[in-house]
Amino acid sequence: MKMSKMYFHTLRENPSEAEIPSHILLLRAGMIRKLVSGIYGFMPMGFRVIRKIEQIVREEMDAKGAQEILMSAIQPAELWQESGRWYAYGPEMFRLKDRNERDFCLGPTHEEIFTDIIRSEISSHKQLPVNLYQIQTKYRDEKRPRFGLMRSREFIMKDAYSFDKDWEGLDKSYEDMYDAYSRIFTRCGLEFRAVEADTGAIGGSDSHEFTALSEVGEGVIAYCEQCDFAATTERAACVDEPFGENETELPLEEVFTPGKKTIDDVAEFLNIPKNKIIKTLLFKVEDEVVAVLIRGDRELNETKLINALGIPEHLLEFADENTVKEVTGADTGFAGPRRLIGVRVIIDSELPKMKNMTAGANITDYHLKNLNYGRDYEGDIIVDLKLMAEGYPCPKCHAEVKLARGIEVGQIFKLGTKYSVPMGAVYTDENMEEKIMVMGCYGIGVSRTMAAVIEQNHDDNGIIWPPSIAPYHVIVTIVNTRDQQQMELAETIYAELTKAGLEVLMDDRDERAGVKFKDADLIGIPVRITVGKKASEGKVEYKLRKESEIIELTTSEAMERAITFCFSSKM
Repeated sequence: MKMSKMYFHTLRENPSEAEIPSHILLLRAGMIRKLVSGIYGFMPMGFRVIRKIEQIVREEMDAKGAQEILMSAIQPAELWQESGRWYAYGPEMFRLKDRNERDFCLGPTHEEIFTDIIRSEISSHKQLPVNLYQIQTKYRDEKRPRFGLMRSREFIMKDAYSFDKDWEGLDKSYEDMYDAYSRIFTRCGLEFRAVEADTGAIGGSDSHEFTALSEVGEGVIAYCEQCDFAATTERAACVDEPFGENETELPLEEVFTPGKKTIDDVAEFLNIPKNKIIKTLLFKVEDEVVAVLIRGDRELNETKLINALGIPEHLLEFADENTVKEVTGADTGFAGPRRLIGVRVIIDSELPKMKNMTAGANITDYHLKNLNYGRDYEGDIIVDLKLMAEGYPCPKCHAEVKLARGIEVGQIFKLGTKYSVPMGAVYTDENMEEKIMVMGCYGIGVSRTMAAVIEQNHDDNGIIWPPSIAPYHVIVTIVNTRDQQQMELAETIYAELTKAGLEVLMDDRDERAGVKFKDADLIGIPVRITVGKKASEGKVEYKLRKESEIIELTTSEAMERAITFCFSSKM
């Protein structure tokens, strides 16, 4: 492609609305264009990157026997109502009505649609297993879209759905997808980890998230350097470490704590450690109030709480001051487990083993000392509610856990029968008995993968694309387009490299050389060959985008190096 004929527009300054490198550079390089908040279009070079990621996905999915189809993004409400998710999914779903007042949604995911296809057309065990996938635009009405392609309201996703006869078959399908995903992200040039994850709104039992390591990632993963433990902090089980479990139970004591509303204030005022205080958090779940008790030095994992309550995420909200006053009889900051009125109590698994704890007295300006489980308070649910933190014991080997930030680029789920039971996806086995299909689902954020690659591969000058997904492999930069010898040599290089199977961009614009070099760095083409004043001698400058060194080579040497580099990089 010759840049003089190309739709190409770059920005010299950083866009004011962009906060992270991938968002800044995609806008500056002219690869995406913002329509409204959270909605972007892909320009020619950006779309080339998307298509290359999609092709890698297709090759690896096809290699595992998956078959590509394409379904509508508009989905009828009836299928979601059948699975029970129409009301449970929450405000992220774009909902609409047609002219006949029939309910539809813009698909955030496609479990119901694929289940409906399979239940309608597959009836025998001889037709299983099946794995169908699509690469398609998805829609989620994010409350706070940000970071460009990282958290947008419209995005490109590969979603696949496997249907097996039994759990053993699902295990094999899951293993195949795990392997395919590992190959996909490796080929895209990402440094990633596969970690245990929460299943969230998708549901099911087991799940793994593929996380591209990055300091700008919204996700946090916990891992152990002494064993194979790795999980998102949402999923990670925490080890109970009760303090004072062998203490003698002391008499309950009410103490005056004027204006001491926070854990830090109470600990300092009473001269006790924070791990001897019960933190009481009050939530509203529709018309119900829930009290959550956790040790004062711990953070609540809301995902664990949501799972314990068995509710959709959007139904959980903190109780307002009026509600707190109504159920405790006290001002905010003095809630505790005693004298709660009509409240369900959820207790972290650590607390029942701890003796002589301190908590709010449900009386303004008072706390209770020497609270003991069973004698002074009880719970309706006892479960691990702790959020994993740096240095906590590993749940497998008890070494210290490390944390790292990352970007979720893919996730795989063992759905089991979550959708096949309510939607009646059944088959007949060898004995003509009706059995329930066992499902898995597997998603990759294609557009998010594009952004994640940039987060891991950029410098102050711009993007550094891996050859496997670069919009072009080589850019041939002509210093002086009015010099006939430079033009002829550039045309020769362009033709020869194209013939060798590389995708070549030729910068034949009537611009200063400095402008061309800056644009080449900004758009991140892996190899730059500069044709300048030594064209008459058959010599050019050769530079890799990821390196600072510029080498003077003969034309044939430069072309040979470019071909070797690009093909050896799993182009």
